[in-house]
Amino acid sequence: MGPPESLNSALTVAGSDSSGGAGIQADLRTFAALGVRGLSAITALTVQNSGGVQAVFEVPADFVSRQVVTAMQEGPGAVKTGMLANEATVEAVARALHEARGPKLVVDPVIASTSGYRLLDRSGVAALVLRLLPLCLVVTPNLDEAEELTGLAVRTTDQMREAARVIHGKGAANVVIKGGHLEGDPTDILFDGASFAEMTGERVEGANTHGTGCVLSAAITARLALGDCLLDAVAAAKEFVMDTLKGGSGG
Repeated sequence: MGPPESLNSALTVAGSDSSGGAGIQADLRTFAALGVRGLSAITALTVQNSGGVQAVFEVPADFVSRQVVTAMQEGPGAVKTGMLANEATVEAVARALHEARGPKLVVDPVIASTSGYRLLDRSGVAALVLRLLPLCLVVTPNLDEAEELTGLAVRTTDQMREAARVIHGKGAANVVIKGGHLEGDPTDILFDGASFAEMTGERVEGANTHGTGCVLSAAITARLALGDCLLDAVAAAKEFVMDTLKGGSGG
């Protein structure tokens, strides 16, 4: 049994972003802003700045697993995965989370950086679908990630809905497809296997969007750790991201 504060803690399993905008840094900053104690397991170190990712050092899978197992002993109220780098790490993380019979899991399927640098190899994507999706409460792909997970074109809200159905069929209990790359106002779609909910925001012109996917999934994780239902957690997370982009209270 975890310590008394365990219900107000969350674990992120992700890579380190040396530019500070995404990954572990963004996740822990988001957890703190939402009043949740952050635990972390680092899967990779990156060399990057505003120009993009230049190099990646992958942490050995068994060491990642030890980090996850040890962090789970603290009893986090929710867990998220981000960059997992390779098949061996995906398998190790899935095994550790399954054996821990842990709390609600948010999978952010980080596959490539905005600049196009590959952050999860293709065998890793296959392992993520096979091993992690069946464990998760929700998976949060962007349009490019949804295309890779499904093999479908995903560029419209109708295509997002179809992709969400396919991803749900691969084992995810719930699917949130992020519409930040849509034309016009960004619309996220939540599918629970029976019905869809659309959440439309406003596009903040000139905003630095690096790391917003990490922030959204981390905010969902934090709100779940605080006891929100999934729909409320997603709505609160989307509002948090908007505040962040506008330079408001989001951190």
